[in-house]
Amino acid sequence: MSQAGGRVESLAVNIRISKESEVSLRQQLAEQIVFLIATEKLRPGEALPSVRGLARRLKIHHNTVSEAYQDLVRRTWLVRRRGTRVIVRAYGPAAASRRAPDLDDLINTTIRVAREQGYSLQALRERVRARLLAEPPDHILVVEEEPGLRELLAEEIRQALPWPVAGCSREEFAAAPGLGVGALPVAGQYAIPDVDPLASKDRPAVTLAFSAADEHLEQIRRLDKPSVVGVFSVSEAFLKTARSLLAPALGRRHTLCEFRSPRARNQSFSGVDLLFCDTVALRRVKHPRLVHYRLIDPKSLDYLGSAMKSYQSR
Repeated sequence: MSQAGGRVESLAVNIRISKESEVSLRQQLAEQIVFLIATEKLRPGEALPSVRGLARRLKIHHNTVSEAYQDLVRRTWLVRRRGTRVIVRAYGPAAASRRAPDLDDLINTTIRVAREQGYSLQALRERVRARLLAEPPDHILVVEEEPGLRELLAEEIRQALPWPVAGCSREEFAAAPGLGVGALPVAGQYAIPDVDPLASKDRPAVTLAFSAADEHLEQIRRLDKPSVVGVFSVSEAFLKTARSLLAPALGRRHTLCEFRSPRARNQSFSGVDLLFCDTVALRRVKHPRLVHYRLIDPKSLDYLGSAMKSYQSR
């Protein structure tokens, strides 16, 4: 199988499109690609299949795929390369390489590269000494545009790790760089290219990977009769993603109801057969068939905890 054919098959396997859903095919496709990027099943720099190749595999019109790609390029999830080819937006070292190189960037590479670039060991030693003398972070800073999603990410980190957690938008961080003092910035993978340039060069932002939803989709598929499925969240972005992600499993057999917090504590969700809740909304509701969806991948939280310990042990 060709490399292009492999990409088409790999992406198509992770996408489920329902032509019977009230959610448009374009939106289903676009939001599921967003979810695959957020859960790191699509990696930064990875090329997506051609429009016609993915359309054939999913059995949908090529204009639908083209419109979904255009939407994600506009929203900066994807970037175009060589005409119509699109790739997942790169971050980390690739993004850093687009900035004008300076001594701090070279320290983050290696001593060998610094010497090859003509910097003296004395100059390098002074920079390393300054970095080692810097105070370690004493709290975590969640950088996220949407207030509800920012609250949700912060709460999941608080429940998993012992350090204080604060939050701000990217605009707030850019306007007040002092927010990063004593902080280890964290952000979703999709936001790293915008957040990392604002972080201290000796404490780059940590990427938060999101959990997959396979187990939750399977619970819907196991419903033995037409049901009402609810999603309760503090985040509009969470609800938007859930709407498209659940659409293929719901089809026309089941009905989706969305509930946006804040909402009265323990308010009745009468008529809802299965209710998915995020971590913040969970404590505000009781339901006989309540399913907790944790947004952050546990491995990502483990890595964040290790990073904090590493900085504080220096």
